[in-house]
Amino acid sequence: MHDIARKDARPWYREPWPWILIAGPAAVVVASFFTLYLAVASSDGLVDEDYYKDGLAINRVLAREDAAERLGLAAQVDPRDGILRVRLRGRDAAPEFLTVRLVHATRAGYDRSLTLERAADGSYRAALPALPPGHWRIAIEDPRRQWRLAGEWLEGSGPFLLEARAGNGR
Repeated sequence: MHDIARKDARPWYREPWPWILIAGPAAVVVASFFTLYLAVASSDGLVDEDYYKDGLAINRVLAREDAAERLGLAAQVDPRDGILRVRLRGRDAAPEFLTVRLVHATRAGYDRSLTLERAADGSYRAALPALPPGHWRIAIEDPRRQWRLAGEWLEGSGPFLLEARAGNGR
């Protein structure tokens, strides 16, 4: 009887259960190598080498946003047809040019900085490069960097209003 059982027995590698049990750990090993590849190949744009200095600069930025509030500044922003148009209202709202920073919510490589020149009608204009869709942070500053308007923008959503917020959301 033992002789019959030995003739019917297959080698272990021809049985399905060892392979089913090996498949789980093997998938984890493959996934860990893929995760390692992603970690090495992609840039971590969220980490800043000089984070302490950047943290200290936050108070200066908040002071500029408070200055925009004291001046009663607001900006009508119109990002259509490949042109970024900004119309300012409020006291001290007529500098020769404005600086606009467009910061992508997740990818630092998409960030843009534009200089808008004042047009004859009092608005500010610059060519707007093609931007990938997504959530953007927009900041408008005067040339002397004494005030700043900041807000959120969903690319493709059309014209919007940026206002100095009381307390800046703090």
